Amino acid sequence: MPVIDDQKAAIPFATVELLRYNDSAIVATSITDSTGIVVFENISMGQYRIRVSMVNKVTQYSGLIQLPLPENEKRLQAIVLPASKGMLQEVTVTGRKPFIQQLADKTVINVEASITSAGATVMEVLEKSPGVSVDRDGNISLKGKSQVLIMIDGKQTYLSGTDLAALLNGMSATQVETIELMTNPPAKYDAAGNAGIINIRTKKQRQQGFNGTVTMGYGQGQYPKTNNSVALNMRSGKFNFFLNYNLNAARNFTDMYALRTYYEADLKTVDAQLEQPTLFEGRFFNQSWRSGIDFFLNKKTTIGMVYSGLDLSRKSNSTADAQWLNETGSTDSIINSLSTTNGGWGNNAINLNVRHVIDAKKEITADLDFLGYRNRSNTFFQNSFSGAGGYQEEIKGNLPSNIKIYSGKADYTDRFSSTGKFEAGWKSSRVTTDNLAEYFYLDNGNWLPDLNRTNHFLYTENIHALYGNVQKEFNKISLQGGLRYEYTGYDGEQLGNAARKDSSFSRRYNSLFPTLFFSYKADSSNTISISAGRRIDRPAFQKLNPFVFIINKYTNQVGNPYFKPQYTWNFGATHLYKELLVTSVSYSYVKDYFSQIFLSDTSGNIIYTEGNLGRMQSIGLSMSLHVKPFSWWTLNLQADFLYKKIEGVLWKDYTAEISQLNANMTNQFQFNKGWAAELSGFYITKAQNDIQEVLEPNGQLNAGISKQILKKQGTIRLNVRDLFWTNNMSGLTYFQQTDEYFTIKRDSRVVNISFTYRFGKAFKTTARRGSGAQEEMNRVGAGN
Repeated sequence: MPVIDDQKAAIPFATVELLRYNDSAIVATSITDSTGIVVFENISMGQYRIRVSMVNKVTQYSGLIQLPLPENEKRLQAIVLPASKGMLQEVTVTGRKPFIQQLADKTVINVEASITSAGATVMEVLEKSPGVSVDRDGNISLKGKSQVLIMIDGKQTYLSGTDLAALLNGMSATQVETIELMTNPPAKYDAAGNAGIINIRTKKQRQQGFNGTVTMGYGQGQYPKTNNSVALNMRSGKFNFFLNYNLNAARNFTDMYALRTYYEADLKTVDAQLEQPTLFEGRFFNQSWRSGIDFFLNKKTTIGMVYSGLDLSRKSNSTADAQWLNETGSTDSIINSLSTTNGGWGNNAINLNVRHVIDAKKEITADLDFLGYRNRSNTFFQNSFSGAGGYQEEIKGNLPSNIKIYSGKADYTDRFSSTGKFEAGWKSSRVTTDNLAEYFYLDNGNWLPDLNRTNHFLYTENIHALYGNVQKEFNKISLQGGLRYEYTGYDGEQLGNAARKDSSFSRRYNSLFPTLFFSYKADSSNTISISAGRRIDRPAFQKLNPFVFIINKYTNQVGNPYFKPQYTWNFGATHLYKELLVTSVSYSYVKDYFSQIFLSDTSGNIIYTEGNLGRMQSIGLSMSLHVKPFSWWTLNLQADFLYKKIEGVLWKDYTAEISQLNANMTNQFQFNKGWAAELSGFYITKAQNDIQEVLEPNGQLNAGISKQILKKQGTIRLNVRDLFWTNNMSGLTYFQQTDEYFTIKRDSRVVNISFTYRFGKAFKTTARRGSGAQEEMNRVGAGN
């Protein structure tokens, strides 16, 4: 069902509430997308009506909506929102949509609503999202917990670490409609991620006819950047076609300084210091695409196919002067280092899906997915020492890797009453990887194999899952309980060579993951919710590979084949006051806690690995406030406080305790004649990133303005991200008899200008019948 204005133009970003007809209780709340369509999922049969509201518009109600609708009844008429008296009708679209929506069970980031998201990558949007933080290696944390399951359109990426960071840095924010943050998802979702799930939902056009959007952007930091995209959609009769394409390119830099201090056995007397200033400079060129077709076979069955891919090429080089200092601080020696990396990273994915409605209450959906990732990387290292006994060493590496992922799932839904629903499903996935690392060293002008570093790692993983979930409403009380079973089996093989023998490892395990949700609607303004659930985090397959990866002359990274999964119990309570204030408290207990582990050897080299360390306990308190001080000003504040206690055994019994605060602010202003502005930012206090690493406070401030032109079909945005260049990272890492202070400064202060143009008809007047229960959801504004 469309939402339009007096001139029959689509109204994006209007607030739409689905109300029970008998008592006006809110069943679901959402916001119309950029085409004026809203999506409500899993709506039970019953009697409803709709309330639509927006700043500067008169709130409107629909009449009685009886689901399911009679077979001969067409879709509901459009709801018209007239302008409020005394207010101008021409106001900016962007200013109407809140950047952050706080709901009882999740936080929704409306990416397009933020002026300062123009020209940004998905990773940069996540960095400024409430409760989200990104460390120096690109690892993502949610409310202080580092194991987060990243999904795109409800599907796992199956990536972690640098590979996941490459994917998110290669995705443009213009591709994304919303980002959902869920700290305790129900049983239908994968049990992975002790911190919860971040689901990135890409844009999907839903209106009839041919339409599209083109965006062009340019950014200037220390180096130039560009971000461009086009989205096309054609929906007619029984077919829907779509194509999204994105192209961005950039130069960037990272300025890193590290001071490593070595101590005597008393841990107080300085033995030596290593000072390492390093400058990384690089460039990348990225293109990504997503295309597909939906075929509405009949009123009960829909078949779809989606093809998506990404191709990223990058080149980087670094220079460093490693300076050894003696116990008095005087220079002993200097080693000059340089390195270059050339490579490409990409993926292709195919999804086949079908949805069949059995009857008015039952439906079944199925998906088949194939994903292929490829990584091609060539590295070169040169270390030179010009003092007494001087030398020059050169090492090069060829590091290709291939990942193949096969996944299938099926879900069954039975709305057994107007307020009850049963869900069950199955999912299986298979991951195979082939990682080769070939290293060579230069000896008298000849490149010889470095067999001590060269390795070939093969890995296969199978995961099978079954789940059941029941949801039921009793007047003011809503209950939901679910149970998920997951079985995991993997085999890893490290192929040998003349310098090392073959080695292999295998593991099989299974477990149950219950979830429970209780909600009580005390009155029209107050809702209290309680949740509990158990989750798992599996080691990323790259981290099981026991090979040595060179970071620099004095730092290596090595995998851990004995890495075990960690298990987490999460408990939470939330109070929702209208749509203004959300407060919550949480507690988590983690067994076999995942931790970065930093070790040092007798020659002063640092070895970075990961493994299981004891346990972690955390207590969190969150508050989110969404207010409108004036009709033209929307303010969203969020604060997340977390206390963590980490206990484990390294070279000694180790305990780390810290309290930290993550605060976010977003101000959105809308003015006359299509003008809008935004001022947003975040601040993170001193944080215990892991058991051996403490990070200093950091944050950033963003500002931007926008103007609608060309009869509201075009939008110009100008913004500055990290206005005062404060989003830098610094901290202290503790090793055995060693600690290291580091600072990292990136090309994060960027001025962006972008232009977006929307074309095509907003709505087509002829109605198309959908399929079964999906059709009913369309009639209340659901869309496919």
